[in-house]
This record gives sequence, structure tokens and C-alpha cells, in this order.
Amino acid sequence: MKIKTKLSIGLGFLFLVIILIGSVAVIYIHRIASESKEILKDNYESVQLSKTMMKQIDMLETDTAAFYLQMSGSLHRQEKNITEPGEKEYTGELRAAFDDMKSSGRKAVQLKKMKRMLYEISDLNMQAILKKNDRVQANAGQVLLYIGLIGSLCFVIVFTFIINFPGYIANPIKKLTESIRQISEKHYDQRLEITSKDEFGDLAKAFNAMAERLEYYENSNVALLLFEKQRIEAIINNMNDAIIGLDENGMVLFANIRAAQLIGMQESGMLGKYAGNLAINNSLMQLLLSDIDAGSQPLKLLIDAKENYFSRERISVQSEGKPIGEVILLKNVTHFREQDLAKTNFIATISHELKTPIASIKLSTKLLEDTRVGGLNDEQQQLVHTIKEDSERLLKLTAEVLNMAQVETGKIQLNFQRVKAETVLRYAIDSLRFQADQKQLTIHTEQQENLPEINADLEKTVWVLVNLLGNAIRYSPENERILLSVNREGGEVRFSVRDFGPGIERQYQDKLFNQFFRVPGSNKAGTGLGLAIAKEFIVAQKGHIGLTSTVGEGSTFFFQLPVAWS
Repeated sequence: MKIKTKLSIGLGFLFLVIILIGSVAVIYIHRIASESKEILKDNYESVQLSKTMMKQIDMLETDTAAFYLQMSGSLHRQEKNITEPGEKEYTGELRAAFDDMKSSGRKAVQLKKMKRMLYEISDLNMQAILKKNDRVQANAGQVLLYIGLIGSLCFVIVFTFIINFPGYIANPIKKLTESIRQISEKHYDQRLEITSKDEFGDLAKAFNAMAERLEYYENSNVALLLFEKQRIEAIINNMNDAIIGLDENGMVLFANIRAAQLIGMQESGMLGKYAGNLAINNSLMQLLLSDIDAGSQPLKLLIDAKENYFSRERISVQSEGKPIGEVILLKNVTHFREQDLAKTNFIATISHELKTPIASIKLSTKLLEDTRVGGLNDEQQQLVHTIKEDSERLLKLTAEVLNMAQVETGKIQLNFQRVKAETVLRYAIDSLRFQADQKQLTIHTEQQENLPEINADLEKTVWVLVNLLGNAIRYSPENERILLSVNREGGEVRFSVRDFGPGIERQYQDKLFNQFFRVPGSNKAGTGLGLAIAKEFIVAQKGHIGLTSTVGEGSTFFFQLPVAWS
């Protein structure tokens, strides 16, 4: 049965109760009114007629003709208004006495009899009035009793209806509200127990179906999340790099086996613990959590009696612009450091070894040019001149390689001189013009007029600009342009190289000048040493180097060197 039908039945029931009480009251009131009317119509009229005829008897002595006329009319009406037992006999005797007095003239005897009969009729009707009044009173009391009983019964029924019927509507709604609240709190096992065959029953079935579906999805998602969690944990644990994950409150969310080994703690003993508390008695953990940038110098750790070097990265994790955690990554750069050391030793050795044959070649060319040894024709002189230039170039290259070795060993040798900015630009562009042409890149130069000279090492400054320009060429898409600009800023001259490549994320920009660092996801070759060497060259010349970059718009690398004052 539909709720609308039930509401109609309930309201109809209340309407019927009201009709019932009203009908009973109307019926009994009408009955009492009828009985009262009967008293007034019959008995009261007889009493009044008796009083009237008594007054008419008093008229006999003064007006006999009027007496007989009025008495005859009153007696005639009394004869038509006989309602009580015995009233007919009294009325008959009254008629006989009146007729006898009218015919025989015996007034005294008959008047006495008439008065007695009138008294009896009046008394009889008065007694009847009292009896009927008692009966009406009894009926009225009975009516009140019946109405009271019916009213009480109806009150109990209506009161019960009022108490229970709203609950019939409100209780299912209350259950539904509570179940929806449980569902909103992800208690998907909640069910509605409503078996009525109405809209609430249909709603309960639909709700239970929804809850079952949500519970199924929840269980499926939980299983999937657990599977993905296990897979990610397996991947992290099999990584050679140490990884530690922290939430926004500094609690350890995960730490792979490698991280636990380096820190010297059990993995299970780290999970769910506050990282600050773990760092109290652990110097490595203190260093990892500190704000000091340890990336510029690799961390040296002794593992299995062997020195290992690690670079540290702290990656902030954000969601919708709000920090939700942090990942600390310790990357093993021992292999790179060993390669770098081997390279440095090799460069130092080969550079040193090259000096002897180059010096010998220079000496030989000098002897060939000496006319005391013998004369040379024009072609031979040209060959000797070419050998001489190549020897000078090799010697210069060897010196440059040695300078790089000096940077890496921390023993930089600088040759300060007054250098023009356009000279640095020209050397750098000439060195990389071929590479730019291969990618169809256009190098635009912007040079401020009347630039002062700078106090710098020409070769090392050119090397830095070549490195920055080479990176711009490497990361620029084909058919793009590169902006190379020079201008003065206060007491320094600023060299800038701008490309329109992919750009660099903000979290990596401060680490680009650290040794061995490479932007994650970069597929370009390199060991991460070029920018670190460039920084050493510029800092050694009392300058500074930096960059600005926007993802998707490109990067600008720059360095500034002091002006050469007169």
C-alpha cells in the first residue's frame, strides 16, 4: 500500500471519528428535544386548558352566556388533547357535568363536580409532566454517558493514532538518515531493515543495493590499493638508492632496505615514527633532516671498509598546492666519483706526458726554420708553419685540460687580465657555431654599448660561456633561437644565455651547480660536472653564477664578473 493511500486512510479515519461523535450527539439531542416538545404540546396544553376553564367557571355568575360559549370551546379542545391514561374518563365526566348543568340548571352540584374533574385532569397532566421530565433527565444522563463513552473511546483511538502514525512516517526516515550518515563515514556494511510494501520498502531495497555496490567497490579498491602498495614497496626496496618518505608531520611513511642499512636501523623500527626522534641518536639522520645543503659535497660513508659517496636530495611532495610530505633520496655517486678521480688522474698524466713530445716538436720546427741546418723551399716552409701552429694549438689545449684538472683538484690557476666582453662572446660563438648550425638554431646577440672591460681569466671565462651556450644548444628544440646578451649591472658585467627549451622545475634549480647532479628524467648525456666546474671558475674570479627558469618556457643561465677599474 502506498504512503499516500495510508495517509488518506489515516486522515479519513480521523474524519469518520469526528462524524461519529457529531452524529451521536445530534441524534440524542434531537431525541431530548422531541421529548421536551411532546411535554409542551400535550400535557402542558391540558394544564393550561384546565386553568382556563377554572377561570371561565368564575365567569358564570357575571356572564352566563359567555361562560357557556367559552367553556364549550375549551372543553372541545380538551377532548381533542387527551394523552394520558384516565384523562379521557375525567374529561368525559367533565363533559357530562357541563351538559347536565346546561340542561338542568343545577349549577352548584355540577360546578363542584366540574372543578373536581378539572383538578384531576390538571393533576394527571402535572404528574405526567413530572414523569416525562424525569424520563428526559434520565435520557439526558444516558446521552451524556453514551457521548462520554464514545468520546473517550474515540479519544483513545485518536490519541493512539496520533502517537503511532507519525512514527510510521518518521521512523523509516530516521533510519534512512542514520544509514546515510554511516555510509558517509564509509561504513558500507550498513543495511536498512524495512519490509513494508510501500515507498519506504522500495527505498530500503534501493539503499541496500547501493550499499552493497559501494561495499563491493570499497573492497575492490582496498584490494587494488594493497596490491599497488605492495608493488611500490617491492620496487622501492629493490632500488639501489636509499629512499625515505615522510608525511607533512615528519612521520616516516616508508623507508627501503637500503635506507635502513645506511642509517643502521631496522626498517620496521622506522615506520610510523617521528623522524626528529629517530635523529636524536643518529648523526646521519640528523644530517638528512637538516636544512644545510649537503648536495654541494657528497656524503662520505664507510660501508664494508670501503668509502662510498652519496648525494642527498630532498623532494617536497605537494597536492593542490599544499605540502603533504617529503621524500629524502640518497643517491650513490661512488661510481661517478671514482670515474671522476680516474679521469682527473688520466688528464693530469696525459697532459703532463703530452708536454714532452709537443716541446720536442716545437724544438724540431725551430731547428728546421734555422738556415744553418739547411734551406727549405716554399712548400716545406708552409708545412713547417702548419706544424708550428698545430703544436701551439696542442699546447694550448693541454694547458686548458690541465686547468680543468686543477679545478677538480681544487688548485685553480688564474691568469687575470683586462678582457673585453665582445672578445668572450666571439670566442664562444665561434666554438659552437657548427653545433648550432646542425640543429638549425639561430644565436642572437644583444650587447650593451660602451661596456667596460672585465678583470678575468679569458680562457676560463670563455670556457664557462661555451659550457652554458652548449647546454642551451643541447636542450633547445630544432629551428629555435638562443639569446646571448651582455650588459652592465652596477660594478659587474652580466653574461646571459637564454634558451626556449623545456625549462627546469623550481625544486631542482638550486641543485644544478652541485657535482654529479642531473635533473631527474633528463635523457641528455653528461656526468653532472660541467656546471659545477663553471661555478668554480666564476667564484674563483670573484663573480657569481645563477639561473632563472620556468617550466615550458625555457631557462636563462647567467654569470657576472667584476669590472676592471683603472
